Amino acid sequence: MIALRGVRGLRVEDVAAEAGVSKTLIYYHFRDRAGLVTSALDYVNDRAESYADVAAVGGAPVRELLLSLLATEFQDDTTVRENSAVWGEVRAAATFEDGLRPTLASLTERWLVDVAELIADGQDDGSIPPTVDSRAAAVRLTSLVEGLSGRWLAGLLGTAEARAHVAAALERELAGSPQG
Repeated sequence: MIALRGVRGLRVEDVAAEAGVSKTLIYYHFRDRAGLVTSALDYVNDRAESYADVAAVGGAPVRELLLSLLATEFQDDTTVRENSAVWGEVRAAATFEDGLRPTLASLTERWLVDVAELIADGQDDGSIPPTVDSRAAAVRLTSLVEGLSGRWLAGLLGTAEARAHVAAALERELAGSPQG
């Protein structure tokens, strides 16, 4: 529902009708609209982690795993597109709804930490130079994925083109020169 109507257009009545349950049951489980949105974010985050785990093939250099992880955000798959749309809608709505920011910040931080840790692992295995600032690179790379996602969803970029931009940015970020 968020992917289709956005956070601002989300109505508990519509969610209840779509789920085939009473509005009271929705309020019982989620307490309020903010709880519903928070649960939706947790849900799409869990779905994203499941397809990101598929990308983590053992034995490959961490640098390749990092590219695979970031590239999984662009797939010609309904689930991936819905997840991306929900994230974009919630980020946009957080501009006006302060209550969305703590959950959004927490989940974004979790993604940043995961990417930064993967970069640090690559530094340990020698596939990423030690001069790369893992946290700063993670911020830039995840921000790029988020920005490309909006264009990809709007049909302004194809899947292959979005992945190519991620690959090129990853190469620049991991080139080894100190960046801040």
